[in-house]
Amino acid sequence: QVQLVESGGGLVQAGGSLRLSCAASVSLVSADNMGWYRQAPGSQRESVAVFSRGGITAYADSVKGRFTISRDNAKNTVYLQMNSLKPEDTAVYYCNMRRLLGNYWGQGTQVTVSS
Repeated sequence: QVQLVESGGGLVQAGGSLRLSCAASVSLVSADNMGWYRQAPGSQRESVAVFSRGGITAYADSVKGRFTISRDNAKNTVYLQMNSLKPEDTAVYYCNMRRLLGNYWGQGTQVTVSS
C-alpha cells in the first residue's frame, strides 16, 4: 500500500511563494511517474509538474518559469517550489505516483492566492 502525504499549502498573497512537500511511503525509484497535479473549483484535475522514469520533467505551460519540481530520493520526498504565485494558481494540489501496479494520490493540500 502506497501512501502519499502532502504538506505546505496555505494562504499567500499574489507574488508570494510556497513550497509543497510530498512524503511517500515507498521508494521514489519505484515510480514510473511522480509529480504534482491541481484541481480548482469547477475544473478538471490538471498536471502541474511531473518527473518521468526516462528523466523527463514536464511542466504545465501556465507554471513554466515560476514552479520547480525537485526530489530527495533519500527522504522519499518530492517538492514543488512555487514562486510568483497568481490568484489563478488557487487550487487543491495533489501528489501522484504511478507504478506498474497502481496509480496513487495524496489527500491534497489547499493553496489559496489572494489578489
